[in-house]
Amino acid sequence: MKVVILAGGLGTRISEETTIKPKPMIEIGGKPIIWHIMKIYAKHGFNEFVVCLGYKGHLIKEYFINYFLYNSDITVELEKNVVDVHFTNSESFKVTLVDTGVNTNTAGRIKRIQKHVKDETFMLTYGDGVADIDINALLKFHKENAKLATLTSIQLPGRFGNIETDEKGMVTKFQEKPEGDGVWINGGFFVLEPGIFKYLEKDMDDVQWEKKPLIDIANDKQLGAYRHKGFWKCMDAMRDKIELEELWEGQKAPWKVW
Repeated sequence: MKVVILAGGLGTRISEETTIKPKPMIEIGGKPIIWHIMKIYAKHGFNEFVVCLGYKGHLIKEYFINYFLYNSDITVELEKNVVDVHFTNSESFKVTLVDTGVNTNTAGRIKRIQKHVKDETFMLTYGDGVADIDINALLKFHKENAKLATLTSIQLPGRFGNIETDEKGMVTKFQEKPEGDGVWINGGFFVLEPGIFKYLEKDMDDVQWEKKPLIDIANDKQLGAYRHKGFWKCMDAMRDKIELEELWEGQKAPWKVW
């Protein structure tokens, strides 16, 4: 089963990094976040990827083309143009890199990779989010519910502390990091049937996957939601990158399931 990764966005909210590289290439612990995502799937037995490229997509291509050399000890004999590889720490990934347009929105990107997933069930996720999700449990949930699409729903923790006061302004209750407010949101990590492409038949280049096709699928009662109660983090801004980096460096990265 193939895993499609949306990796073409501009990443404007983390422009400190994305002026020189695409968002999925921002590094956590010396490895691009897209590598971390692939490792999560590979741990559960899914090693074949289709990456939707857009903004600065050539840098993602160059990374995977040169991956073997990046992760090897080599001797280069310049006079004879010979490269000897002494050690390699490569991955068993098969990666198809597809140019889906610099300005194409997410629905259009998915539509453009249809020929690569053909008539098979496939997975889809965003190129900036990691989680300690059980991919096989997600797939089992999807199959049992027999819907066209399943998304992974997550609850975000509160960002700010909550306080309750009495009439005199005295604090009666304080909670520094409250749990989420009970609302479940889309966290990516989809499982999709080929039937979803009928919702992408028109010109989708300016259409967001979540704004039109996914809503139509839900309205047709063909969308399931797998509840993930563990760790989930989207690298949406620089503070998120710093948090992920600190978890990795402190050897406390929950998404490192491999």
